[in-house]
Amino acid sequence: MAELRRITHGYPLPDGSRKTVLQDVDLTLSQGGFHVILGRSGCGKSTLLRLIAGLETPDHGRIDLTGDKVGVVFQEPRLMPWLSVEENVGFLIKGRVAADELAARVAAMLRTVGLARVARAWPDQLSGGMAQRVAIARALVSRPGLLLMDEPFGALDAFTRKQMQDELVQIWRETGTTIVFVTHDIEEALRLGQSILVLEEGRFALKFALEASYPRDGAEPAVNAARQRLLDQLFARTALPDRVATLKRTTA
Repeated sequence: MAELRRITHGYPLPDGSRKTVLQDVDLTLSQGGFHVILGRSGCGKSTLLRLIAGLETPDHGRIDLTGDKVGVVFQEPRLMPWLSVEENVGFLIKGRVAADELAARVAAMLRTVGLARVARAWPDQLSGGMAQRVAIARALVSRPGLLLMDEPFGALDAFTRKQMQDELVQIWRETGTTIVFVTHDIEEALRLGQSILVLEEGRFALKFALEASYPRDGAEPAVNAARQRLLDQLFARTALPDRVATLKRTTA
């Protein structure tokens, strides 16, 4: 389990002041859960992920990861073009485990992500979805307790994206890894998350559990109700009459 307590973090500006990106953020990640952090661009999602990963240190607050290894999947696959698929997957644990164990773990992970047949292919021979599967396999081969994913399917076409979402759910269920998945897409959040957390202006504005079976049917009542909660939070209906009134005055 991971816990974040009163996390505040920001970045320096050219004028010497500091822009606060996250303010007094509290978060508890249950072991084995699929947690989706949803929010607009610039709300602090990626910064929060970098803090959990240990890539940055918060200005204030505490992060406890209870000793779990952490894997990270970024928006781009970031594969090394001079290494084959299997070499990319095994890169992070090469030299840390015996050669026979390395080969066995890489082969098993490639089977898990459905890429055993292209183990010796080069990155430039892969489709976007296949390259992202390699990145997921590379993150999981070290057997992390916590997997952080920063909008990993954002660059994929709609069909490949849905396929990858379903495959990720299957991998999660097989491995039992705790996942924190960042997105700005409401439908993606609804398709993936056990718990959905809405980040707005550096704070969590909404947190709730989504109890719906996988694969998710976007029309089922629980998903529809969750969608409405998210829409109400992210696009406040109270602003609509003001916009309509402004439009009427403009066109009058």
